Amino acid sequence: MTTHWQQRRSKIPLQRPGDLRTPWQRDRARVLHSAAFRRLQSKTQIMNVGENDFYRTRLTHSLEAAQIGASLINQLQQVCTDIEVAHLPDWNLMETLCLAHDIGHPPFGHGGEAALHYKMLSSGGFEGNGQTFRIVGKLEAYHPQHGMDLTRRTLLGLLKYPVLMPALTAPDTPKPTGSLNRWKPPKALFQCDADLLDWVLAPLSTNDRALFQTVEQLPQAPWQKSRYKSLDASLMELADDIAYGVHDLEDAVVTGTLSAAQWYSHVDAVIAQLPADLAKLMEQLSEQLFAREHHLRKNAIGALVNIFVTTVRLEEVLPAAQEPLIRYNATLPEAEAFLLKSLKDVVFEHVINDPAIQQLRFRSQNMLFDLFSALQTDPLRLLPRNTQERWRKAYEELGQVAADRALCDYVAGMTDDYAERMYRNLFVV
Repeated sequence: MTTHWQQRRSKIPLQRPGDLRTPWQRDRARVLHSAAFRRLQSKTQIMNVGENDFYRTRLTHSLEAAQIGASLINQLQQVCTDIEVAHLPDWNLMETLCLAHDIGHPPFGHGGEAALHYKMLSSGGFEGNGQTFRIVGKLEAYHPQHGMDLTRRTLLGLLKYPVLMPALTAPDTPKPTGSLNRWKPPKALFQCDADLLDWVLAPLSTNDRALFQTVEQLPQAPWQKSRYKSLDASLMELADDIAYGVHDLEDAVVTGTLSAAQWYSHVDAVIAQLPADLAKLMEQLSEQLFAREHHLRKNAIGALVNIFVTTVRLEEVLPAAQEPLIRYNATLPEAEAFLLKSLKDVVFEHVINDPAIQQLRFRSQNMLFDLFSALQTDPLRLLPRNTQERWRKAYEELGQVAADRALCDYVAGMTDDYAERMYRNLFVV
């Protein structure tokens, strides 16, 4: 791999006596030992933290995604050509991406994300993946200006959406009067981080960068959709999707959120559209998934993961690109991709959209609305002293928009528990 993808933005190599680690091993260590990664242990995946001691948090989800990501690399190394294998990330890089992919998500999952985006509409918006990029590239305390100071290839791999936030419409009220779906955040990076994006994409030719950043305009929120991602990001996203579609499904079954009747009402139509061999396997796994013997359910979960890992392949999604890291993506065959989407749809419809979950999301969103408004109204009184200084410096040097971004960084970094505690301190008598 060419040296420019191993470069760090600081340009200053950190020399420690006897340190023989690769750049990817060092990146992995920086993620694992970061405060942002530790906070994932108390951030919602789907069901609120504290509601049950079994299901996944953002931390356990990220660990499982990392294991799946390593399995995808192992599979591709066995089935790809030597030329294709040369472009694959090694296991340390793959695990780094999977471990870091969710560290920008705010408290209370996607409900918290929507709330923060609404509050930031006048100051550049908010989106969890954009916050991840900001944390690793600017905020985490490994370097005074460059966050974790990760390698360029690692940062490229974290770019699920390598485009900047479009112009946003400011809200009329402190809280939305209708559904937050109207304010669904565009999947994009923040305009204030354009310099970091430029640095990451600097090795690409002008033509490659234009292709890579192609955007599809949408008629409603989120208004735009980036069309491409790098090879490493496609592997990370696939590992994330498998962990979400399969392991979050396990949570739903074990906690009783998803019943056998609900499962079959959805999956029967899916099975009817699968090839015969895969359809037969899914019928067997469906029985095991709801079996009374726990080991049968675990076998079904492992077998579902295996379906996707063993069918992964590399595909040229940008054949006109010169840079292999954006020319190739990891993909699934049509049947397996349809099955994975169907599993995710089950989780979304019967778990995320479950009234009990939505009631918690509504409560959490309103907590963040009120918490953000209070801190924004009187930051030099209510913020912790170190955050006060960050807010003051941003306001004095760059103005209100930058100060709002500093405040958003603070709120987005909260765990669920911390956000609830601060809300009680401010509002509960």
